[in-house]
Amino acid sequence: MKTWIAFSSILKKDMSTYYLKPPNISWGIIFPLAWALMFFIRTGEPMDIRGILPGIMGLSVLFGTTSMLAVTITFERRRDSFNRLLLAPIDLNLLMLAKTGGAIIFGVANGFVPVLIASFLADLAGVNWAGVFSGVLLISITSTFMGLFIAVAVREVFEAQTFSNFFRFPMIFLCGLFIPLSTLPFWLRPLSYILPLTYGADLLRESINGEGIFHPGFSLVMLFAFALGLFLFSIRNVKRKWID
Repeated sequence: MKTWIAFSSILKKDMSTYYLKPPNISWGIIFPLAWALMFFIRTGEPMDIRGILPGIMGLSVLFGTTSMLAVTITFERRRDSFNRLLLAPIDLNLLMLAKTGGAIIFGVANGFVPVLIASFLADLAGVNWAGVFSGVLLISITSTFMGLFIAVAVREVFEAQTFSNFFRFPMIFLCGLFIPLSTLPFWLRPLSYILPLTYGADLLRESINGEGIFHPGFSLVMLFAFALGLFLFSIRNVKRKWID
């Protein structure tokens, strides 16, 4: 019971302090709208809403989770407030899950903002909503743990933002969000296959449009593997750099 109280208290504190602020909520709405408008201006023609929806959802989750988590943990680390948490009588794994839980929830909420907008502009009949939710949730988890990995690797907030962009912007073009993997040069495709967002975007595309190139079960397994690997590696670095 004490462990659950500590876990929920950390999660509630982060949600109220960081994620439920009006600027963050409005950013989660404006970001997907900006991307949709960009595609409209580029083509000058009516958009294929269902065609671009998986990519916009993936981007909304990726940028929302990594931006928030990498900055908040780095900021708390600089103020020594995170060091006080490390002294709390709670298992380190649960502590880090509590610290990342808010970003995961924020990412899932961001991911469904484009769906809400698309529901007014396109027919979403036939969408596999279980697959969509699984894809958004796992993209949010893997992106959050990527943000954790970045936060552990740096000391300053500006370093966290720079390091985040080093991963995020290549993923826009390499993960099949808007550019099909089949059109990439053959020497770039192996790089796409080692990025978790590739499998998340494919799962969303299969669930929404039935156009995935991987079996949904394979994408789920890969996303679980990436999430577990990133989390364990980050915990190892926390123990090595922040505790030992």
